[in-house]
Amino acid sequence: MKQSIVGRFWATAAAGAAVMLLASCSTTLAGQPVSVFADPFKVAGMQAVDGPTGLRSDARVATREIQGTDGGEIDEIAGQSASDIEEFWDSAYGEVFPGAFHPVDALYSWDSNDYEGTFCGDDTYGLVNAGFCRSDNTIGWDRGELLPMERRANGDMAITMTLAHEYGHAVQKQARLNKSGTPTLVAEQQADCFAGSYMRWVAEGNSARFTLSTGDGLNSVLVGMISLRDPLLSEDQISGGGNDNEHGSAFERISAFQFGFTDGPGACSAIDLKEIAQRRGDLPTALPQDETGEWPVSEESVNAVIDTMNAMFTPADPPALSFDAQSASACPDARPSPPASFCPATNTIAVDLPGLEKIGTALDADLDPTAMLSGDNSAYSVLMSRYMLAIQHARGGLDLGSAEAGLRTACLTGVATTQLSQQVNAPDGSTVVLTAGDIDEAVAGLLTNGLMASDVNGESVPAGFSRIDAFRIGVLGDQDRCFKRFP
Repeated sequence: MKQSIVGRFWATAAAGAAVMLLASCSTTLAGQPVSVFADPFKVAGMQAVDGPTGLRSDARVATREIQGTDGGEIDEIAGQSASDIEEFWDSAYGEVFPGAFHPVDALYSWDSNDYEGTFCGDDTYGLVNAGFCRSDNTIGWDRGELLPMERRANGDMAITMTLAHEYGHAVQKQARLNKSGTPTLVAEQQADCFAGSYMRWVAEGNSARFTLSTGDGLNSVLVGMISLRDPLLSEDQISGGGNDNEHGSAFERISAFQFGFTDGPGACSAIDLKEIAQRRGDLPTALPQDETGEWPVSEESVNAVIDTMNAMFTPADPPALSFDAQSASACPDARPSPPASFCPATNTIAVDLPGLEKIGTALDADLDPTAMLSGDNSAYSVLMSRYMLAIQHARGGLDLGSAEAGLRTACLTGVATTQLSQQVNAPDGSTVVLTAGDIDEAVAGLLTNGLMASDVNGESVPAGFSRIDAFRIGVLGDQDRCFKRFP
């Protein structure tokens, strides 16, 4: 394939990035699980609202001691988190698994910058991580680098999330949920799911130590999760056995979290290799050898994407493409949604090329925690979403200026994204191919700006949770399913 006529969507690989283990818990939900689709302004049955998130000012006293602590603020939050998670499991465990819940034997804190200290048989110098030690039934964390970094990026609940995930592994062992030899991929996503169940318990107001809003608060927790996805591996690395410690993509890990948040811990027990394989489908999981993956945004690439969309969806009246961004302001029946806007009256997609280039440029990892998931498909997914508004408009009779329209757009963009995982040839010979990491870039955009899940006026529902849920329906479904879910 020639670069001049062939475009590939790639995600930025984070080679050598420390993989941090997320936390999990589960809660027994009252009544029947409620889908996000019942009300676009609700998150699994709860109203999506902003509000306090983090450690309460009047938090209940911690019940656990921490070995090796320096008595600082980070360990205070971690200790409160462990105490709270144990309180949750004390009531939830017996409703899901046989027997009673037993807390881990000890909690350990270390500073990865200090030369002294061990955890689970390993020296803690340079150990920027958190984990559950199966051999002695303990949980430990790095207070020197890991937890402060997570807190700076995403607040108190990032620490709580990490500890909840580790406690999920302790629960797995106690409940004998996984037999010896269970793949890391299954164990980690079960733990992410348990974390979602615990966070639901907190969001419902059951915690005496923490609060979690279903708007910005939950969005921050999810952003913390996507920053911890696996670095992308090449096809050669995977075929050579370099994927034995696989945790999953950001899309997969957030999906697992959402299962627990929406459906409770029973859904977590159902996660196995078969379920993950069905959820993953034919989506690419590896980069071809010697490929960097970034396709810079340009007039050529934008035209290629639109041509490819025309080839996939074959509309009777394809939308026109304009690079006059100011033309969007003259649209009589829709407000601009830069950097890409759709005008129903003229059936035109107007692109602000510099703005789209900015969204599609990888961020500085030192300045933004989602940088490893930024890249070209952050931009192309927004462009595709405006095209999917044109498809909806052509269908007729649909309100394009509502919350349902925004979620419908996210769903249909998910459909288009999956179709691009197979090579699609446009009439002019250009080819656009989705590959490993691109869905994660789209997910990052759903959380950070929501444009891909916005209506014709650029408005989206406040909960990133709901945007991702709608996108996943499309990734795993088809157009008919999207129109049925979001009429």
